[in-house]
Amino acid sequence: MKFNVTEVAGELAPISLLLEADPSREQVDKFLNISHCFIGKLEDEVIGVFLLKKIINKETELFNIAIEPEYQKHGYGTLLLKEAIKKARELGAERIVLGTGTFGHQLKFYQRHSFRVDSVEKNFFLDNYSDPIYEDGIQHKDMLRLSLAIG
Repeated sequence: MKFNVTEVAGELAPISLLLEADPSREQVDKFLNISHCFIGKLEDEVIGVFLLKKIINKETELFNIAIEPEYQKHGYGTLLLKEAIKKARELGAERIVLGTGTFGHQLKFYQRHSFRVDSVEKNFFLDNYSDPIYEDGIQHKDMLRLSLAIG
């Protein structure tokens, strides 16, 4: 099956899929309005999404990368991340940055792809989300800022 990634207008973004990566509609809308939106399709079915925001000093920020749950653990997340890196380079980035929780499968995923921790934003999830976010019974409180040189 053929997997391809294309840019779409924000109003065509698969919101339910973006909410897989970030449960706050308010945060998703905030990022969507300042980002390029890309969808990953397997044949004609949208199974993935990510947002890229160009920021200062040749850096691009990656938001809300997600794969439909039934397609996870089949290599599509890796394909999508590689496409995100490629698209960031096309935007002129030499470095890609992102934020994630201090534990869990997302952190392991990024570390497997050579992302490194730059800093910790203490209480990020407590200060920016009205509802607590739990993973494996543990509440996310702080956010790790990760980066990868791509230039």
